[in-house]
Amino acid sequence: MKCPYCNQDNTHVVDSRPVDENTAIRRRRMCDECGKRFTTYEKVETIPLIVIKKDQNREQYDRSKIEAGVLRACHKRPVSAEQIHELVDAVETEIFNMEEREIPSSVIGEIVMDKLKELEAVAYVRFASVYREFKDVNTFMDELKKMMK
Repeated sequence: MKCPYCNQDNTHVVDSRPVDENTAIRRRRMCDECGKRFTTYEKVETIPLIVIKKDQNREQYDRSKIEAGVLRACHKRPVSAEQIHELVDAVETEIFNMEEREIPSSVIGEIVMDKLKELEAVAYVRFASVYREFKDVNTFMDELKKMMK
């Protein structure tokens, strides 16, 4: 592993511990050259997942897109970074448990909305308004009425 500070190859592991419910390993490393410490994470590589977009284009699954959408929906809401991370982990787990090689983006969006609905109502409506492309106030109000029931 190369040191991010001095770019040398000689580093050694100082400490290892499981993280994310034993789905990854966090390693503290120290550079033998400059003596600085840094952290690396090790995760099991999964089967490449292809997302089928609305226009039928296909692209490789990208966790950061889900994180970005959820982060925008939760902007200025009482939702911690840890809760967002857990929500994205839960979405990702559900997606990969389907054991499909290709998955429509609409399925991913619905899973995210289900999780957001449980977490924070305003964030859910924000995400739904972009995801479902609300055209006017009436569509927005219809979604709010569904939530109130």
